[in-house]
Amino acid sequence: MSSTTIPSPRARRGHTELQALARVGADELADAPADRVVEWVAANFDVRSVAVACSMADAVLPHVVSRQLADVDVLFLDTGYHFADTYETRDDVARALPVRVVDVLPLQTVAEQDAEYGAELFARDPGQCCALRKVAPLQRSLAGYELWFTGVRREEAPTRAATPLVSWDERNGLVKVNPLAAWTFDQLLDYATAHSVPVNRLMASGYPSIGCAPCTRAVAPGEDPRSGRWAGLAKTECGLHQ
Repeated sequence: MSSTTIPSPRARRGHTELQALARVGADELADAPADRVVEWVAANFDVRSVAVACSMADAVLPHVVSRQLADVDVLFLDTGYHFADTYETRDDVARALPVRVVDVLPLQTVAEQDAEYGAELFARDPGQCCALRKVAPLQRSLAGYELWFTGVRREEAPTRAATPLVSWDERNGLVKVNPLAAWTFDQLLDYATAHSVPVNRLMASGYPSIGCAPCTRAVAPGEDPRSGRWAGLAKTECGLHQ
């Protein structure tokens, strides 16, 4: 099932209670396997208060989560700059998994952004482009949830090497859970194959990390998986996990 409607804010527990839960989760789970992490979330959070962020490079995270939290909201940041294959993967996920895919949209269309900031802002100021089309839309959408899952993995980049399984997300004001943090890229692909999980076709064409089309290139075998993101620039993160 797919929707372009951001869920309305729901009654949420206060920050103090959620922060305490985050501390408990971090202590209890340590290096627990992904299914145990999701089990803990299912025991402590209503599925309606939980969101899964997914770039649609693959659907491993939504699959892992939805096995215990059916009908969970899967947030897809529709920047307007995605590869056609990414949109196809989004549609595949909506059809194949028991989840609700929600297209999270920026306040401006690409044309409206171009009119205000000039064409190809991504080339001139990629940080601002990401802030407008990814970071701010996600922050607005997360306001209705108590917890979000992400697919961040420690091996992806030095900036992610210390990623915890459970933490308190101060900027967005909710619990953040990274159940696949300890997984390797090969484990991700093995899981996708074993469970027939939708995978973006670009993954087989040298795109281990997939973002917006203008800012993503294929990488050579053995190259840093995220080196194809903002290639040639000092930028390594879009800002969602900083």
